[in-house]
Order: sequence, then C-alpha cells, then structure tokens
Amino acid sequence: MKHISVLIKPASGLCNLRCQYCFYADITSLREVASYGKMKKETTEKMIQQIFVDLDAGDELTLAFQGGEPTLAGLPYFKQLVALVEEKQAQKSVRVHYALQTNGMLINQKWATFLKSNHFLVGLSIDGHPMYHDLHRLDTKGKGTFHRVLETKRLFDAYQIEYNVLCVLTNQLAKEPKKVYQFLQKEKIDYIQFIPCLDELQAKKRSTYALTPERFASFYRQLLHLWLQELSTGHYRSVKLFDDVFNLVVNRQVNACGLVGNCQIQYIIEADGSVYPCDFYVLDEYRLGFIQEQTLRELFSQDVGQKFLCEKKEASVLCQTCPFQQMCHGGCKRMKAAMYVNAAGDFCGYQRFLQTFLPEVTNIQTYLQAL
Repeated sequence: MKHISVLIKPASGLCNLRCQYCFYADITSLREVASYGKMKKETTEKMIQQIFVDLDAGDELTLAFQGGEPTLAGLPYFKQLVALVEEKQAQKSVRVHYALQTNGMLINQKWATFLKSNHFLVGLSIDGHPMYHDLHRLDTKGKGTFHRVLETKRLFDAYQIEYNVLCVLTNQLAKEPKKVYQFLQKEKIDYIQFIPCLDELQAKKRSTYALTPERFASFYRQLLHLWLQELSTGHYRSVKLFDDVFNLVVNRQVNACGLVGNCQIQYIIEADGSVYPCDFYVLDEYRLGFIQEQTLRELFSQDVGQKFLCEKKEASVLCQTCPFQQMCHGGCKRMKAAMYVNAAGDFCGYQRFLQTFLPEVTNIQTYLQAL
C-alpha cells in the first residue's frame, strides 16, 4: 500500500489579496508565464485520470489545493473534481483525503457545507495577531483583512470543519511570541503551523519582513516556554515544529519535507497541468512535464527531477561541527536564510532551538502520557 500526495494550484498564482511577503508572487514573477489562470475542465479530467493510473486498490491519495488563492477556481470546480474522483474510486478502491489552503476571504456557508461534507482539512491563514496580520495581509484596496478572516474562522467552528491555522512568521511578528500565544488561547486555536517568512528568491537586499535565524530561535524558545507551561496543566496545543521534532526524536518519524536535510519530490501541479518537484521552485527550469502527457511515475523519472533531488546545498562550517548534524543535515535549502545559518556563518537558529527543545523531550513525554 502506498500513499501519494499531490499539491494542485487550480487558480495558479491568482489571488484576491496582495500580501507583501507572498513567496508565490515572487516565484511567478520569475517565470516566462506568471499566471496560468484557472484550470480548465479538460485538464482537470486528464489530471485525475493520470493520477489514478499509478494507484492500486488499497492505496491512499491526498489531494491538496493551494495558490495563489485556490478558491478563486470556484466552488463548481471543486464539486466537479470531487465527482471525477468518486467516479475513479468506483473503479478502483482508493482512499482519498482532501486539503485546502485558503486566505478565507471567499468562504461562505455554501463553501462551508461543501468542505464539511467532503471532509476537507483546511489551512486558514491568520498571522497570529490583528496588528501584524493587517501589516502585510492586505486586500486589493490596501486594507487589512484580519476581521474578515476571523469571520471565516468562526464559520469553520460553527460547521465543525477540521482546520488548522497557518501563520507566516515574519521578522516583526517573531518579536511577539507571548502576544501570539495569547491570541491562540483566546481564539481556541489548537492546531498551528508557523511558516518562516522568506525573502525573495533573487533578493539583492534583505527585506524588513524576512525572518532571520536569530529571530527564529528567539521566537521558538520563548514559545516553547509558554507551550510547556500550558502542557503541564493538561492542555495540548499542536505546534507543528514541536510535533515534528518530537516525532523525529522519539518515534523516528520524518513528518516534514526538509526536516532532515533531504529534498523529496512533491508533485506540484499548476493550472495548465505543468508539474514541478517543489512548491518553492515552481520555475520554468524545474518543470518535469505535463500531467496531460505523462503519469506521476513517469514524471518522477525525468532528469529534471533527479537533478533537483541531487542539487548540493552550500556547505557550512557551522554544520560540520554541529552536534545535531545527523538529525538535520543542513535542513531545507530554501529555508536556510530564515531559520538555519545566518549570513555571518556563526549562528544557526535551528541549532539554538534544538538546544532548548531536546532537554525537554522527557518532560513532554510525561505530560503527553498524563493527558
């Protein structure tokens, strides 16, 4: 039995927000074609057909949707896709999971009913605190979006939709771990993932919002203290990095790409059917081919994919002497400047975090067993 995960961009880079730090807007600006628009019906049909070719009865498939803003593809698009999947499931017994990453701006009761009835796991983007959210997550008129997104969060609560919050950890927000944690507690957000805010791929000058390794370490070390305090009282709040490192150390499970320094092929399908190995590198030079023409297995065997996997990261002297080298191996190459080794080469944010987290693993196990 195998489990295949595919990330689909049904509306390409189209978005109804103008987030100042958007890494995908940066990526699309470097391509010959910035946006492929909305995925056509014929492309969707062929995509589902080709994905199921490589699946056998008993396999599992996760279809995740991202953008840009994927809800711009429209609710009819998603209903059509689910119907296509159900047709294939009738022919081949495959268990299918759905996930959607959204800014929440278009979600209404019709969307909520659909997401609930089809068991979507939703990632909702909220940047941890009203002031910091509205600093960068702006609508097309330049206005903040926090209160509108919070309405969507409350709608998810009312419909009992399974969701987690994705928070872009900017350099400014990383100064406020206590405010962020108090917000999570107030809003009863029990599943949170902090996404390190990246600088532009070809940046010549560092932006004010891009996270630094020093700020990364400071934020997570303070957050860990607050998290442990709450955990000791019997309340478990899932913070993805804490979960990932705990599972790596205790259960030898690798639950995040790049966590142990190895790139993996992540099937990213753009709206025109073009396929790429990583969401950070949806660039012309990394295109594997088109899902309309080849199956995922065939696309995986392309030289472009193998080259991507074998690309060497810049070696760091700090990594060579790091006591955690075997459980990190330099981490994700795209995240390097945000959370690993700094520009001076004398500080690693992830190393500093591990120095704080690992001594607490036994205590964490004890707390979890008592829940």
